Amino acid sequence: MSRTTLLDREVGQAMSALSATAKKGLGDPALAELVVIRASQLNHCAFCLDMHLTIARKHGVSERQLDLLAAWEEAGDVFDERERAALALTEAVTVLTEGFVPDAVYARAALHFDEVRLAHLVGLIVAVNNWNRVMVSRRIPPGGCTP
Repeated sequence: MSRTTLLDREVGQAMSALSATAKKGLGDPALAELVVIRASQLNHCAFCLDMHLTIARKHGVSERQLDLLAAWEEAGDVFDERERAALALTEAVTVLTEGFVPDAVYARAALHFDEVRLAHLVGLIVAVNNWNRVMVSRRIPPGGCTP
């Protein structure tokens, strides 16, 4: 398989299904895009950033939030507490520098999401990390593949 072949069809369909289900279950398309974009920033995935910045704008995410997302912890009231909890969990799951998600980060997210929505949030973070790894390992540039 060359780098131009993105994924086996069945694997791609399964990954797409996970992404769609997690986003739907989270119930907040704008927040879902902030999560996807932040993980993609951390993973240096230009393809996913290009695509999801466009989608985020369509879901009403403000330019100010998009501009300050990389520095969300220092952005004051640009992000509400629920968004900050989701972004903290996104970073903890994406980076895993300690080998686990810190209990305090998970507990913080659990204050803002019921059990089902929290499961979907974690599922979305896992899904975008999968996509980032595929696109980065295949060196797919922004706009580099068509559905």
